[in-house]
Amino acid sequence: MSDSQIVVSPSWLLEHLNDPQVVIVDCRFSLADPQLGRRQYQESHIQGSYYLDLNQDLSSPLGEHGGRHPLPNPIDLGHKLSEIGVNYQKTLVVAYDDSRFAFAARLWWLLHYLGHENVAVLDGGFTGWQKADYPVTNIIPQPQTASFVPQIQTNKIVDIKTVKNKKDLPEIVLVDSRESDRYRGEREPIDKIAGHIPGAVNYPWQEVTDPSGYLLSPVEQRRRWEELATAEEILVYCGSGVTACVNLLSLELAGISKGKLYAGSWSDWISYM
Repeated sequence: MSDSQIVVSPSWLLEHLNDPQVVIVDCRFSLADPQLGRRQYQESHIQGSYYLDLNQDLSSPLGEHGGRHPLPNPIDLGHKLSEIGVNYQKTLVVAYDDSRFAFAARLWWLLHYLGHENVAVLDGGFTGWQKADYPVTNIIPQPQTASFVPQIQTNKIVDIKTVKNKKDLPEIVLVDSRESDRYRGEREPIDKIAGHIPGAVNYPWQEVTDPSGYLLSPVEQRRRWEELATAEEILVYCGSGVTACVNLLSLELAGISKGKLYAGSWSDWISYM
């Protein structure tokens, strides 16, 4: 699947590499090695793309609460987006990574949260781009001058208080996006406490794509969520509010615009325990 407003194919992006209305953002990152994505970008990236770092750009510093990847300061992120040429509500942003949208979807969701809906992800990511033998470079593009003034969409997010108040209501579904063994509490490689929020159902984020990092078709995305389609709201979380965004991307592809992010996620939830 490709070339919708939500996702573009490598061939589409190749044709728009020099389009002044398109800004490409490299979101590669590794939780195990936080500098790896930046090193990879400096070595080789899609021609003309800029780099935004999960920790430095797409999150704010850790606090006592708020999870491992608190949402970034909207004004700070707006300045960074301006500097890479993103004009609010005008520029098409195309985000990519090489982790099955684990980090590109975070930027995709953040832009929607800031009121900028003109954003897509690159199907297949950087690996798919390389397999197509499309151009890469190590040249870092120059800063740009643009204007990005965020307009926060508060209806796209929930906090711990809202989750506690709503999670057991019959019309509300709480979705845990982590791998099933982490959901069940059998394995916890990152957080201090294993398990899941009581009442949550498990939809692992890796199921949104095939093993090569290509999104399943809209029909398959709809089939994936069919049991939850009648819910009034779907509250989505993961470990720290990053890979949950892959499920929110999936919900949009399925035509279900009821998803909201519990940004602090499990790491915020257990900070109160």
